[in-house]
Amino acid sequence: MDFAFSSDQELLRAAARDYLADRMSNDRMVALAESEAGTDPADWKAIAGLGWLDPELGLLEHAVLAEETGYALLPAPWFSTVALTWPLLDDELRGAVAAGERSATLAWAESGGPTTIADAAARSTVKAAGGALTGTKLTVPDLTSVTDVVVVATDGLYAVDVTANPGVVVPRSTIDKTRRLGELHLDGTPARKLDASLDALADVRRRAVALAACEATGVAQRALDIVAGYTKERQQFGRVIGTYQGVSHRVANTFVATQLTRSIAYWAAWAVSADDAQADLSVAAAKATAGENSVFACEQAIQCHGGIGFTYEHVLHRYYKRAQWINGFEGPGRKHRAAIAEELLGPAA
Repeated sequence: MDFAFSSDQELLRAAARDYLADRMSNDRMVALAESEAGTDPADWKAIAGLGWLDPELGLLEHAVLAEETGYALLPAPWFSTVALTWPLLDDELRGAVAAGERSATLAWAESGGPTTIADAAARSTVKAAGGALTGTKLTVPDLTSVTDVVVVATDGLYAVDVTANPGVVVPRSTIDKTRRLGELHLDGTPARKLDASLDALADVRRRAVALAACEATGVAQRALDIVAGYTKERQQFGRVIGTYQGVSHRVANTFVATQLTRSIAYWAAWAVSADDAQADLSVAAAKATAGENSVFACEQAIQCHGGIGFTYEHVLHRYYKRAQWINGFEGPGRKHRAAIAEELLGPAA
């Protein structure tokens, strides 16, 4: 069994890394995060031009891109479009996305209703009548920067064009300004029913969690690179701080956590792409590990930076906030560890 990426996939990684290093420096990422829009539509067209939205790409190519966009903290709805809605889109929407003309996200969470994709199909209360939807969805990722929303309703999946219905989007203040959340308020809002059934949400959840783990790998790696560079240059008491055990041990532990995250995230991406029998197990393991380890990596990096690491001006808090979002996505790690235990040991007595 070959656990290495192909040469084409590695070329895609190199091209993505070069592009993001050139176009998404920390300064520009921060400027976009602090802007009113939070994103630049020109970046979306550029991403489409690079082929990141091509229908021919598979999950392993998406895994490569998820890691690199996490490393750069890309403020664009790539994850929402590719990880959350890609398998649900019809040919019309997918073609428009590939051309960079449309972008999409998934709306599943409700107050008192489903909070995860896993239980959205059975618990959604949004109702459809005569080609229109009524109801409210909460914490929708990238809602203010996409053109379309795939809404989980009681009888299926519907596409809502938010550009034609601007009043349905209500922005909400969230900690991660590079992935903003919003509320979707539907009141007889026109919608188009998609061919994909509610059963497809199970596959969406698997790929979304696997890609979130890959994104977490990129976040952890960036935190590691930042702290490793800082501890090689910063001096205290006449010595480079990386020579102190209290600092070097934190960096070493961060390296170990990042490598473990990468390994298990790649396993999940492969298992889901191959429809392996252990796909659900690998996804649960990746979610339980990647979210917590990316938070750990950011926390260790902040600690090693001392007082400056806690300031708003330093970039680390932005990675920390993305790590927190990933860690909360689809439930905390303990929930997924419980699922692993039940899979391996059977239901609790």
